Amino acid sequence: MKRVLAGAAFALMAGAAQAGPVAVEMAVRPLARPAGGGLPVAEVSGEGFSDWIRGFKQRAAARGIAPDLLDRAFEGVAFDEKVITRDRNQNEFTKTIWEYLDTAASDLRVSNGKAALERERSALEAIEARYGVPKEIVTAIWGLESAYGTFKGDNDIIGSLATLAHDSRRGAFFEGQLMAAFEILQAGDVAPRDMKGSWAGAMGHTQFMPSSYLAHAVDFTGDGKRDIWGDDPKDALASAAAYLADAGWVKGMPWGMEVVLPEGFDYEIAGEHETRTAAEWNAMGVRDIEGREVPDHGPASIRLPGGARGAAFMTFGNFMVIERYNTADAYVIAVGHLGDLIAGGKRIQSGWPREDRALTLPEREELQTRLEAAGFDPGGVDGKIGPKTLAAVRGFQKSIGVVPDGYASLAILQKLR
Repeated sequence: MKRVLAGAAFALMAGAAQAGPVAVEMAVRPLARPAGGGLPVAEVSGEGFSDWIRGFKQRAAARGIAPDLLDRAFEGVAFDEKVITRDRNQNEFTKTIWEYLDTAASDLRVSNGKAALERERSALEAIEARYGVPKEIVTAIWGLESAYGTFKGDNDIIGSLATLAHDSRRGAFFEGQLMAAFEILQAGDVAPRDMKGSWAGAMGHTQFMPSSYLAHAVDFTGDGKRDIWGDDPKDALASAAAYLADAGWVKGMPWGMEVVLPEGFDYEIAGEHETRTAAEWNAMGVRDIEGREVPDHGPASIRLPGGARGAAFMTFGNFMVIERYNTADAYVIAVGHLGDLIAGGKRIQSGWPREDRALTLPEREELQTRLEAAGFDPGGVDGKIGPKTLAAVRGFQKSIGVVPDGYASLAILQKLR
């Protein structure tokens, strides 16, 4: 899956648009728009689904999955057109980074997060001691993935994954996830009808896909099962920490921090692929939000998710580790910021260009088409605002004498027009 930079719009994932009691907030998991084409929703049907299931059972049995388990798990499973509709339409639900953060790090989510941390403090402290991942970061992931366990998803995972695997768009990927789900069932960690989650197959308190579960889930409670679905979140929280530890989490290193850039800052050296030492950034006049020199936590980058008129962040190696959990930069910033707030830190101090709106998918494709026509290679026309498109935007900005911050805004599209 290609990464989508936070300066672009992003899509909401896996049951995010759920309603709930006033006292809780819905899960807010952004995801880069999936690759691949596929049939329009109107042309998708469940024709041949039963035949597909029979074929899958044969393939799964050949992989060692017990035939009686396959029969039990598929009992009552039917093609779910709602799942296909969600998969087709998710890329149209776009927000700006600030709109996302308004929800992801709202006062209510922070207060609920503090309360959730207190409820599970003993376990979270033990998890931090074992895996080195701060309890506030684990809690923030919990908060974004399932609103602290209140929105884990109620889709039947076998039915959802089978529907998506039968569909031609990303069939191979989802068949792999379905096969992994059966390995989980065969291990006895959960019963088929208790394996619930999002329409896209993400499961439990911390929304693990089946393959990620097999690779990283742990039995923290010691009851012989890796239970990420039940009321007790301990296994799920430990599994999230194990995931980050396996991805290379460095103990004591922050995800990042808000910074103030000096007047005349060279915006061409901002971006994920440009790293400098703390000494180099300090020499340029970069300061933390309090006006102090930035600390040394290893090579660091400057990110501008809202362009030169928005907040600037210095990010460290652990930023990329959280990206392994979810590739959207907006999600990583939200996890880090929510974690900081749960720990008692300050809100983002800088403003955002709130008069801007997110580009729609057709507008993002038009932006890339016009950049290409103007001689600035965006790396293809796919609606994904990745590093090549941002570099193309920066090149175009430089050519017309505006700040080359790489921000793919409506104003830049209008200038291209």
